[in-house]
Amino acid sequence: MHGKSGLMRGGAAVLGAAVALLTAAPLASADPVSAMSTGEAKGRVEGGDAAFQVNFDRGPVNTPVAELFNLTLSDGSKLKVYCVQVDVDLDKQQDMIERPWDKFPDAASPFHKNRDKLNWVLHHGYPANDLAAIEAELAKKDVKFHDKLSKAEAITATQAAVWHFSDDRNLNPEHPIRSGSADDAADVLALYKYLTGDANTGIGEQPKPTLNISAKATEGKAGTRIGPFTVTTTGDITELTSKLPEGVKITDADGKELKTADVKDGSELYVDVPKDSKDGNGTFALKASGHLDTGRLFVGENYEKKKAQSLIVAQSEKTTVSANAAAKWTAGTVTPPTSETSTPPSATTAPPTPSGPPTTAPSVVPQAEQGSLPYTGVSAILPISIGALLLIGGTVMLLLVRRRRKSAA
Repeated sequence: MHGKSGLMRGGAAVLGAAVALLTAAPLASADPVSAMSTGEAKGRVEGGDAAFQVNFDRGPVNTPVAELFNLTLSDGSKLKVYCVQVDVDLDKQQDMIERPWDKFPDAASPFHKNRDKLNWVLHHGYPANDLAAIEAELAKKDVKFHDKLSKAEAITATQAAVWHFSDDRNLNPEHPIRSGSADDAADVLALYKYLTGDANTGIGEQPKPTLNISAKATEGKAGTRIGPFTVTTTGDITELTSKLPEGVKITDADGKELKTADVKDGSELYVDVPKDSKDGNGTFALKASGHLDTGRLFVGENYEKKKAQSLIVAQSEKTTVSANAAAKWTAGTVTPPTSETSTPPSATTAPPTPSGPPTTAPSVVPQAEQGSLPYTGVSAILPISIGALLLIGGTVMLLLVRRRRKSAA
């Protein structure tokens, strides 16, 4: 019985190993890209510049302190942010993840209908504009500040205007702040009224700057213009550089050499190669810049489990994106290779017709789609083969057990 049970256990173990290997085999060749992160910005909120405590004219008894916080992203960059959920606590221990406006976590929030006007506040308030610029803009409307606009006054008015649109809260016009002087209160109220008044026409969500060149690598012949390389960007082209042999130029379709100022969204670029050029290659690169930060929304990573006050970026900064492309060309006149140095025909090129009597030679078998799939570093053939052998071995062992039982009977 011991031998039979041992065989049974051995057969079962072999079968189990075979199933495990066969099941795992497809996972070994899975595309690793599918498990990659989305690349969304992540950061932690830190202390910032605290200003005045505000008074609302209605709603729950809540007198929060207006504060311009720092948000440090995982790449080390720092952003200035305001709060957009006045009744939700700030959680400095929770990661904040960038989300599009449509993913604001409170479906019933006034944020959704007012977000364009909220974004206008950010673009026209502090710190997107410095104190002198704000004073100059309001001076056009005959608004003067008492002994100039202070940083605390500007932060308080901008944050209060944000809450006006994100949470439907209004400053108490009689007592807008709980501390500070009467001049402070008057300055806060003046800027708040401007940011929430008729001048506010709204600004939509701004796309991140992008830059793309349609053809990454193109081939051609000397004496032609290789291309087109079509440029698509949401930013402004700030630089065009190239690494090309002497005489080779970046031009438009008519052969006019292009400079940085000539390139914009939709431009078609060509690599113009003189007809007497030898075999060669070259590259060119573009850089574009655009405003990235103002209006970006950050939501708590674990908001569904533990609510954290959402944040919106208040300072506009320029960011740069880049893209490059390459061209390769052959000389205009190609000398046929000799038989001693000729290269075997490729899979997509038919061999030349022989002039002499036919000879027997092995045929060239095309390799369909060679190189079209990325190699992941793991082959599924080996585990499948081992699994199949183990499956056969397990089956044989189980058959031997059955035969011995019959013989014993």
